[in-house]
Amino acid sequence: MDINSLLQPLQKFGIHLGLEASQKLLANLGNPHHQVPVIHVAGTNGKGSVCAYISSVLTEAGYRTGRYISPHLVDWTERICINQQPISSKKFCKLLQEVKAAISPNDDSPTQFEVITAAAWLYFAQEKVDVAVVEVGLGGRLDATNVCEQPLITVITSISREHWQRLGPTVADIAREKAGILKPGCPAVIGPLPPDAEQVVRSRVLELQCPIYTPQPARQIAGGWAEYERLVSGEKDHPIKYPLPLQGQIQLTNSAIALCALEILQQKGWQISEQAIINGMAKTQWPGRMQWINWKNYKLLLDGAHNPAAAQVLRNYVDILLNPREADISPFFDTPSKIGVTWVMGMLSTKDHQEIFQALLRPNDQLYLVPVPNHSSANPEELAKLARDICPELSICNTFPDVTSALEAAFSSTDDLVVLCGSLYLIGHFLKELRANS
Repeated sequence: MDINSLLQPLQKFGIHLGLEASQKLLANLGNPHHQVPVIHVAGTNGKGSVCAYISSVLTEAGYRTGRYISPHLVDWTERICINQQPISSKKFCKLLQEVKAAISPNDDSPTQFEVITAAAWLYFAQEKVDVAVVEVGLGGRLDATNVCEQPLITVITSISREHWQRLGPTVADIAREKAGILKPGCPAVIGPLPPDAEQVVRSRVLELQCPIYTPQPARQIAGGWAEYERLVSGEKDHPIKYPLPLQGQIQLTNSAIALCALEILQQKGWQISEQAIINGMAKTQWPGRMQWINWKNYKLLLDGAHNPAAAQVLRNYVDILLNPREADISPFFDTPSKIGVTWVMGMLSTKDHQEIFQALLRPNDQLYLVPVPNHSSANPEELAKLARDICPELSICNTFPDVTSALEAAFSSTDDLVVLCGSLYLIGHFLKELRANS
């Protein structure tokens, strides 16, 4: 059997927030999660790149490092890695069969995510990893990953309004759910948060007596490098200089969060040299997020930008590309006279379409809207109407049946910057087609 045929029947159980099913399933498997030292990472945005930085550096430092993330872009195996290498399809299938065999016939079936998460714990335990960097799937408190009782470190990268249908209507409600990963006495690395969210998180930190670390964003220096001022060790006169391969100003924040977590490990006795940090940061990859590719000899920027905060980060990056000023990046245009951006977009029906459009769209931009295949996609025609209401000065606002025809139309009508965004599932579908065609 292949991975899809093993996982497909579990889709009907949808999303279920709660730990009971995961705890029962893991108990039937011998509690593999108790054998795995964990760095647990939550956040609205940035958690994936923080996981990527930490796992890359720890691998470079010589530790056997697991990484569990979701969703995947192209292939299920991307979710579970050891030392940056995805699990093999054969091994993944074997683990899934093992997990499914452990489901008690007297219990409700676990969800697809709960089964995959159990498979990840089992794999990391079997392979005897030194540490696993585990990304929260949804929220935190009731997420299937939140079964680790004594993580090495917990991280909350950012909090903004997403998944409010399940996590609660306000940023404070969402913060309460994400703060659910914090554990008594466990060091907590917290990124910049809105005041309402920060109040909730700090209250929980105080209650649990967690040592709290709030690193400042790193400083950009010449040649695509950044400088992080040490927060934990007290060596403020000896900042860490490192290459920053991931794009966008937000990576100054995300990389500082990762380096703060690594500093805490160093204080705990983990052997992580400065050279391992430099090499690990340089080798970090996080596809589908501000990623440049060549498509049919055109230069195309890909980014998920699937919620308002991520869309704002993307817009800031695009604005710097168009008018770089002092930023240490090459301008997209030789002259700043061309100001339009061409957006090729698809979004899920559950997302905040209005706020995403407000973050991205400007007068003279072009917008090409497409459905997100195989998911609960927003209707492109309805999105087009909303976009025209929000930004009446769009120079073009058209819909297309698929991403390929939209990109062909976009590149044939403009020399402007073209950006494919709006959904990680859309980016994943596009990259999968690209891989298949190549």
